[in-house]
Amino acid sequence: MIVIIDYKAGNIGSVKNALYRLNCECMISDNPNTILQADKVIFPGVGEASSAMQYLRAKNLDQLLFQITQPMLGICLGLQLMCAFSEEGNTDCLGIFPKVMVKQFPPKDKVPHMGWNNFTTIKGELFQNIQPMDDVYYVHGYYAELNDYTSGVCDYIEPFSAAMQKDNFYATQFHPEKSANIGEQILKNFLAL
Repeated sequence: MIVIIDYKAGNIGSVKNALYRLNCECMISDNPNTILQADKVIFPGVGEASSAMQYLRAKNLDQLLFQITQPMLGICLGLQLMCAFSEEGNTDCLGIFPKVMVKQFPPKDKVPHMGWNNFTTIKGELFQNIQPMDDVYYVHGYYAELNDYTSGVCDYIEPFSAAMQKDNFYATQFHPEKSANIGEQILKNFLAL
């Protein structure tokens, strides 16, 4: 069973629908036992970092996520909350990706970064059968800086982490559930881990 973590942050319905299109059973939950017993966990998100972290702390989910040993995929805000700190609301985040900072895009171009964009580099099992020039869909005004865990790079205003990976923790800044066939392949790759 795939569990989508419910922490009142945005795109849960579209992630659920994307999994159903792949004939994958899933459950939406913020129950710690349900999350820990899942085969895989998806940590989605569209929203604002500080209020999302407040909800996670109120439900003790901030501590729970470190106990997850099965594959977990963070999406968009999910990726940002897995970092150490976000400039959005000056928020201390989970630190699953330690020392990684989430910064606000400088206003040198349209912000938020919204729409289709490709990668400059990709690596790892999440990107099997994906090419760097493949486009995926983004909606974000903040980004994770490049770091030791970066597994995909996109360039918008400046290079940023389009994807990251550490042990069983995977994360994408883009929305695979809204990225058509390329996003579907990335979700299939995650489900095959």
